[in-house]
Amino acid sequence: MTPEQKNLVRTTWESVRPISDKAAELFYQRLFELDPGLKELFHIDMHEQGQRLMNALNSAVLSLDDIESIIPVLRASGRRHADYGVKNEDYETVGEAFLWTLEQGLQDAFTPEVKAAWTEVYGVVAGTMQDGAAQAA
Repeated sequence: MTPEQKNLVRTTWESVRPISDKAAELFYQRLFELDPGLKELFHIDMHEQGQRLMNALNSAVLSLDDIESIIPVLRASGRRHADYGVKNEDYETVGEAFLWTLEQGLQDAFTPEVKAAWTEVYGVVAGTMQDGAAQAA
């Protein structure tokens, strides 16, 4: 990622953090609209799940300058998600729901540059998790 992309992600994340509960709610609503079958993978309270998601995203944003530091955590998460039944193609659906959620929350601030920066972040996170899942197979 370029320094400008990192800055865009950090700046826009600061706009999302105050509405993190609503963002998580919107994300899971959209995810289950896109693929209702994914709802079966969740066996905990969705508010708690939303908080976990937002905490994970916050960690990723905080680690943008040292992404290597969270690679082991992401790989382990990918292995766990594979155990839960998450398939490779589900990451595409999650990415679509995630970017849609950012667009809803950021509105006019969700520029093509912001979308590209977040797409880059999601690609690294999802790709690393998929690598972890593949190692477990």
